[in-house]
Amino acid sequence: MEQLGFEFAVQPRKLTKVTPARLATFDDCPRRYRMAYVDRPPPARTGPWAHSTLGAVVHNALRALFELPPAKRTPARAAALVNEHWQDGGFADSRQAAVYRERAQSWVSEYVEHNDVSETPVGLERWVSAPVSPQPGRPASLIVEGRADRIDERGPELVIVDYKTGRRPPDEAEARASQALAIYAVAAERTLRRPCHRVELHHLPTGTIAAAEHTEAGLRRHLVRAEETAEDLRTATDSLAEGGDPEALFPARTSARCSWCDFRPSCMEGQQAAPPARSWELLAP
Repeated sequence: MEQLGFEFAVQPRKLTKVTPARLATFDDCPRRYRMAYVDRPPPARTGPWAHSTLGAVVHNALRALFELPPAKRTPARAAALVNEHWQDGGFADSRQAAVYRERAQSWVSEYVEHNDVSETPVGLERWVSAPVSPQPGRPASLIVEGRADRIDERGPELVIVDYKTGRRPPDEAEARASQALAIYAVAAERTLRRPCHRVELHHLPTGTIAAAEHTEAGLRRHLVRAEETAEDLRTATDSLAEGGDPEALFPARTSARCSWCDFRPSCMEGQQAAPPARSWELLAP
């Protein structure tokens, strides 16, 4: 597969910088985007969520593991790193937190036991960035960037690895459909100057690895969608700065997700759309 031919030219006008988190937030609910990234000071949020705490602990433990020399990347050390990075935020009580701490230790130790962790990644929580145009031959229209969990070097190519600790194991379709992984692949290729087409979701609770091999056309489709969202959020943000109505420019897009939205305390529409979730309800069973 030939190296991606994205155009990386710089335009005179200021390019919009977007991350997967910003794009996903705006697509999911423009009001949540405004509260998270535009309003200053930001509105009141909920407290911590246990599933987010758990995910952060596992990510931090695996990052610390790969920072060790290969000989020290043992299952026992991986489990110990979970304990070192453990936090209790969002869990129902200390008993539930202890149960999930033990589960997380088991997940990472089994991950190390059943996967080759001897190679040192070229990136751990690596920030990657690239000015791009989804259309061949055109000047760059936006800058895509973000922090990839892990970037492996396998032969002549790079591979994006993303850790998951949620309820459901991912599949190839989910890996291929992930805009975040596609953006990381494009930005990693630009930042590290190596071709990058393969993306993987590593689900710690089940040991599942869901992988997809992107084509140039597939990555361009993700960038087209990113460009469309970026244009919408830029228009809304600019109009707000010119005195536009924040409620009209950033409308609430209610759904079942309002139950666990971080900004639920500051959004009446969200409170009316769905009952509040308990802070531990999204934990993997």
